[in-house]
Amino acid sequence: MTSTDAILERHLEAMLNQDLEATMDDYAEDAALVTNFATFRGREEIAGMFENFYAEFSSPDATIEVEQETVEGDFAYVVWRGESPENVYEFATDTFYVPDDAIEFQTFAGHVTPKG
Repeated sequence: MTSTDAILERHLEAMLNQDLEATMDDYAEDAALVTNFATFRGREEIAGMFENFYAEFSSPDATIEVEQETVEGDFAYVVWRGESPENVYEFATDTFYVPDDAIEFQTFAGHVTPKG
């Protein structure tokens, strides 16, 4: 198992457990997370994004299903879908750049449909 594999496995477990501290342990201090709705720079901004994400998925009826995980060198790619009381994540992807045992750069893109 490469360090990228290990970081991805730990990161996905922390996310599924909604463990903010463990999630943030995976990011470099100067990491960036670029999404189709905003860019978050540094651990503080990224933590704020995850706080909102975890709040959205805190309902017992919320679901997340990882459909694909691919690791190539320092890069990891994940395809997932999910549903919260507020939104349906019909198709979502995350790409991670993980040099030196920490996520330096991540992208997220998704087709998210609000409910209601």
